[in-house]
Amino acid sequence: MIFHREYSFRSSDSEDSSESERPNLVKKLLRFASYVAVAVAFFALGGAAMYYYQLEYAPKGPIEVIGVSNIENGKPQNVDFSVFWETWDAIQKTYVGRKALDAQNMVYGAAEGLVRSLGDPYTAFMTPQDTKDFETSIAGRFEGIGIEIGLRKGILTVIAPLEGTPAKAAGLRAGDQILRIDDKPTMDLALDQAVKLIRGPQGTEVTLSILRKDFDEPKKITIKRDIIDITSVSWKSIDQDIAHLQIYNFNEKSFWELRKASIEILHSQRKRIIIDLRNNPGGFLESAVDTAGWFLPKGAVVVKEDEGEGEFVCDSCKSRGPSVFRDHSVVILVNEGSASASEILAGALRDERKVKLIGTKTFGKGSVQELKELRDGATIKLTVAKWLTPSGTDITEHGLEPDIAIENKNQDSEDVQLQKAIEVVRGL
Repeated sequence: MIFHREYSFRSSDSEDSSESERPNLVKKLLRFASYVAVAVAFFALGGAAMYYYQLEYAPKGPIEVIGVSNIENGKPQNVDFSVFWETWDAIQKTYVGRKALDAQNMVYGAAEGLVRSLGDPYTAFMTPQDTKDFETSIAGRFEGIGIEIGLRKGILTVIAPLEGTPAKAAGLRAGDQILRIDDKPTMDLALDQAVKLIRGPQGTEVTLSILRKDFDEPKKITIKRDIIDITSVSWKSIDQDIAHLQIYNFNEKSFWELRKASIEILHSQRKRIIIDLRNNPGGFLESAVDTAGWFLPKGAVVVKEDEGEGEFVCDSCKSRGPSVFRDHSVVILVNEGSASASEILAGALRDERKVKLIGTKTFGKGSVQELKELRDGATIKLTVAKWLTPSGTDITEHGLEPDIAIENKNQDSEDVQLQKAIEVVRGL
């Protein structure tokens, strides 16, 4: 109707002219109607094709997208997030395995890639299942071979084999470089991925290709996985006046095991203590501060932190006592397997009490991680600060140099480091 009016408006005012052009008007209207019919058919076919794709190829089930906006935190930045959605859309529409896509796993993968882009080997994204496994391990019991690993100059390295574990029994040592896990090279492997590959059910095996400084070429070591039940603290007597206190790690059990050992040492009336931190890969910062409290006066600085704005002493970074060993003669044994929280304890006692470190240079892990919970049970283990010794020494990549350098060259022979510690502590 509208088109008809427009056409009539443009025709001649004379009656003859209008009558002569009427057949042309009909033809044009028919032609326009055919165009409309073709367009309708085109869109109908397109809609049918899209419906067929959704029915046949698209992932089944609705995908509810929540938590997209993050306007409540921070300042707006010029970030083009469309590349994420373009990638997502391309995968959903054209990836050959799109029928089996798991949307939540895709989100986890994106989060893992985001964290890995930081280039920090100690920052990691953990799925809900990874988080449960991690919480089990820091509680002191898990399935695996019993080693702590880290990255040294980009190479996957054994920080320490844990005492009484398959890794220790197989002969793994602190400083061993892991070049392959089974058939998978470790060169570009993230730390959390390496942990997943090494751990596994009790009774299964994993083969590690190990390079050691006195090896001519890498050697394959096959280790059977087992239940790893970690002891944190133990002690034994050395003659009538020396207690050899071994601290294997700083996990959730450390406080109570150290308390029990300390009470027993006090009742034994021994006045000299060798703190053995060799092959102690670390653990909780709070546990290291609590341990230092037995040997330092209350209020003494145990560790400094730097969150990116300069060093400071936090409220929880000072000794809280009970200071019962503050007047005991003490030396500390360290080696390349002493890392993180054990370096905090060693550095604090040397800076605050001039306690001598005996052994070899420590690993050099000077960062603090926090576990941040996400909404669905996933977590981020995020580096939030560097730590420094009370004197302000940053040990990252450098470690702590011992005051008395001595090496156990043959692991199966006499413990010359311990013998040196006995000699030194007797002279104090």
